[in-house]
Amino acid sequence: MIVRKQTNGIMVGNVKIGDFAPVSIQSMITTDPVHTDKAIAESNRLADAGCEIVRVAVPNMDSAKALKTVKAGIHIPLIADIHFDYRLALEAIDNNVDALRINPGNIGGEDRVLAVIKKAKPKQIPIRIGVNAGSLPQHILSAYGGHPTADGMVETALEHIRILEKLDYRQMKISIKATEVPLMVEAYQKLSAKVPYPLHLGVTEAGTITQGTIKSAMGIGALLLQGIGDTMRVSLTGDPIHEIEVAQGILSSLGLRNFGATMISCPTCGRCQVNLFDMAEIVEARLKTIKVPIKVAVMGCVVNGPGEAREADFGIAGGKGLGIIFRKGEVLKQVPEAELVDALFREIDDYLETLDKE
Repeated sequence: MIVRKQTNGIMVGNVKIGDFAPVSIQSMITTDPVHTDKAIAESNRLADAGCEIVRVAVPNMDSAKALKTVKAGIHIPLIADIHFDYRLALEAIDNNVDALRINPGNIGGEDRVLAVIKKAKPKQIPIRIGVNAGSLPQHILSAYGGHPTADGMVETALEHIRILEKLDYRQMKISIKATEVPLMVEAYQKLSAKVPYPLHLGVTEAGTITQGTIKSAMGIGALLLQGIGDTMRVSLTGDPIHEIEVAQGILSSLGLRNFGATMISCPTCGRCQVNLFDMAEIVEARLKTIKVPIKVAVMGCVVNGPGEAREADFGIAGGKGLGIIFRKGEVLKQVPEAELVDALFREIDDYLETLDKE
């Protein structure tokens, strides 16, 4: 069982982060909010897929002014991603964002940070301090050997944290990302030991869907297994919908969240005499509509069927032109291969109907 670390709780809109709240899933739209209709549509599409907090880049003042319209058109919290110009943060707050992502060190002097804090404090708008290994300050790089290190990343985060603490503002969460998984994990481990603030997990610039999924699962998963992490974004070069799917997969695989039915399937071998690949894809697609937390097994033969998959709520195992339907390791019936999937879902549907009647 994973024992999570307690952190300070903050509210991003109606989503609680930290203090043992469920690890929330974030993503980022690819649209400049000045294109309001498109930004709203993309945000709502992510929300429908399971995104719980959406972030938007705010490159200029027109974008900042458009945030009010975007916010009014979506139903999940909105974070404004600000760099360099503190006035964009002020305008974003005036336009109803739920949180900010800034680096206190790159928006100017302490007076400008103070201006943002003064504007954020009445609404208790949280600020994410985002540190990336690829953009550490020169004085940090010089002090830590000229290249990114976990200690240098932590020191950068602490410098930014101290700015907000000095201004008596603790509505913050921290990210400390790197593209190299070992560096990212080490940095988060060290920061987690030093601060009480909720941590936003992610592997930055993780890559394409395949590579980025692997790196994110390794890095984010390694930290979550240690109880570290309160919210997360899987960063992928591709349709952001995949970020949500991967994040849900990581959290459900660790038993931290439940997003409905899950499937297990065997990798096949010479004993398999059915078209397991197509069968598994069809079952996985049909399970996406089921929100009840059942586990379904798709197995290529009886060796991996009711025996090794006995803990599955329902399952199918192939044979030569035939297959079996089983439940909790007990065989229910034998049916022709072409009818296996439909027969499986008839059993599942009957079970779900009994739940509805209870």
